[in-house]
Amino acid sequence: MSAAAMRWPLALPAGYRLDDVLAFHSRDQESLAEQVGARRLRKGVLLGGVALEFDIAFDAALASASCTVLADGAPTPALEAAARDVVLNILGLRIDPQPFLDFAADDKLFGALTRAQPGLRIVQSATLFEALTWAIIGQQINLPFAIALRRSFVLLAGRRHGGGLWCYPAAAEAARLDVDALTGRKFSRAKAETLLRLARLVDSGELALELTPSRGIDAVAAALLAVKGIGPWTVNYGLLRGYGYADCSLHGDVAIRTALHHLLGGEARPDIAQTEKILERYRPHRTMAAAHLWASLHPRQASTDDDDKSA
Repeated sequence: MSAAAMRWPLALPAGYRLDDVLAFHSRDQESLAEQVGARRLRKGVLLGGVALEFDIAFDAALASASCTVLADGAPTPALEAAARDVVLNILGLRIDPQPFLDFAADDKLFGALTRAQPGLRIVQSATLFEALTWAIIGQQINLPFAIALRRSFVLLAGRRHGGGLWCYPAAAEAARLDVDALTGRKFSRAKAETLLRLARLVDSGELALELTPSRGIDAVAAALLAVKGIGPWTVNYGLLRGYGYADCSLHGDVAIRTALHHLLGGEARPDIAQTEKILERYRPHRTMAAAHLWASLHPRQASTDDDDKSA
């Protein structure tokens, strides 16, 4: 089947930090579902049962990008709208960093951090389902092992696009897996059960993830928290990487607490309760506060996660 192409230009904000974006999407060195070049990003995603290959090329001045999406199926207006949302997510264009920079300019804790990382953004997963499943897969294990599990998940539930990249699955594809398929690929039983529970709830419509005028972010967070196996850290990480929500508190994240320890000094790393209290000061910008704390640990790879991802 020949792929149908959707194309559009995209203006980039001044000071756009392409290296952060490429670092986030190049964590899997085998380039299974993402492929990164010097000024190019390719990613495979399943949307509405259609395999899509995103090919984004950046101009030399980083003033604009050219977006091409190849669909192994007939494109529709709804599919193009969803594809445009994916591009905004994976390029980190959901949250404007300037309000936090203004808020924290004279702050004793974050002032110097923000000046050291101008233009820092939160890069998101392509879809909310990808963000949530990555949070489940990666929780309480080191990053290389998490990436290996993610790769297995993509191979089991995803689909290969005609252009060569594998596409990260949506809930419908993941829901068809069984626990043994995952545990046979080194998933713990608890992690496999939580992953499939989420996929089946989303696929059946029992768990609605869409934001509507009558169903806001708090309602979605509460619904996610009610799913067995999903805790506050996973919910907040999903809101951050999936929705681009601007006020996620990552107080349960070990890397966040480690970064605060470096800033505050003292003998012991702040505990979860202390970290939550510190981050409360930065409402409604706690997502960008987390971004700058992560960046302080990896100044040249500001949008990557720390190897130890959770408490």
